[in-house]
Amino acid sequence: MIGTMRSIESMQPTIMQQQRSLPLASGIHAGILNGTMKTLRLTSAHISANRSVSKSNRACVITCSLNNTTSAPVQKPAKLAEREAIRLALPSKGRMAEDTLALLKDCQLNVVKPNPRQYVAQIKQLPGMEVWFQRATDVVRKLMYGDVDLGIVGYDMLAEIGDNDPELVILHDALGFGHCHLALGVPMSGKFANVNSLDELKAMPWSASNPLRVVTGYHNIARNYFAEKGFEHVVLLSADGALEAAPAMGSADIILDLVSTGVTLRENNLKQIDGAKIMDSQGCLVANRRALLERPGLLEICHELIERLEAHLTAENYYSVIANMTGSSGQDVSSRLFAAGLCGLQGPTISPVYTKGGNEESGLFAAVICVSKKDLYPAVKSLRKLGGSGVLVQPMVYIFDSEPYRWRALVDELGIDPATLNLA
Repeated sequence: MIGTMRSIESMQPTIMQQQRSLPLASGIHAGILNGTMKTLRLTSAHISANRSVSKSNRACVITCSLNNTTSAPVQKPAKLAEREAIRLALPSKGRMAEDTLALLKDCQLNVVKPNPRQYVAQIKQLPGMEVWFQRATDVVRKLMYGDVDLGIVGYDMLAEIGDNDPELVILHDALGFGHCHLALGVPMSGKFANVNSLDELKAMPWSASNPLRVVTGYHNIARNYFAEKGFEHVVLLSADGALEAAPAMGSADIILDLVSTGVTLRENNLKQIDGAKIMDSQGCLVANRRALLERPGLLEICHELIERLEAHLTAENYYSVIANMTGSSGQDVSSRLFAAGLCGLQGPTISPVYTKGGNEESGLFAAVICVSKKDLYPAVKSLRKLGGSGVLVQPMVYIFDSEPYRWRALVDELGIDPATLNLA
């Protein structure tokens, strides 16, 4: 609704006066204008009513959408809903949805959706669990209110909608897709031409009558951020898309939005500034705390999910390398590999090589090591220097540890003894 603030000049003093009369607890004066051209219909009666409010000096917030950020939050149910099925919510559209399904498939968890128009699916490997497809914002909301037990969503959306809700527990914070970060986008020219850091932005002559206007879809994050950084005069504006156009239109000073490569910012004459990176984001697995403690069978499913995800995501960073090595003994070969730094996760696996006749080839061994992908070629060259030949490289699909540290962290946080769970 950013364009409306410029197009209705007669309302500007009224809006700004009402914004100045509403200090947040953090000390930021924030006027929130939510909505779109579809939902906002201004008439002379609206303008007259707003002017009368400003004359009486009453504090209010101008809101113009169904998503009213000033409305009282819906009360959470006092009791966890009784149902047999465990529910997992997944993003329904976009790249996040595609990447989520791809990751689950790589973990041998195939989401079966008989009808593409349906919003409910199943995972055959996890019987008794329903998969519900939802908008990313609704994944978080339904986790908060216990409508679903688990969800996969971007950390940025979790932080914005969840807003530090204690009912939300992050089970895995790095699913390896949806990488981006939240940052400020500042014009390259005009009064911002020499502004290259957050301190320089803060030092500009902002005031109650001339606040920093920020257009963003992340109002909770923005409030917390500007309060933490000590900004005193900020107006938060909303828009449904194309935020990058707002500064050029004159309807906002800067933007606060997701950045992946930064190309869109640069193509719209916006820049990132030092110290204004707000948070990194990627896909994460989240659960409802009360469901973890009360829903039968949920912790066992969480354990399997964490194990599968952790094993696959860890393995994605490594190759399995096999090479024939000559040496006086297996210990001799392993000692030389260790000395060259080719020790894998815990150490090389050395075994004798047998000829076609079934006889052990004297002095010839097969060495198997685990090598990080970025170190593959240097490792191959080192193996050759040590006399290695017939080097085979294979992708790794899973690396199962004795117990994922994220699982240990979860049971510690919940105060649960894993021995009481059926994890066999």
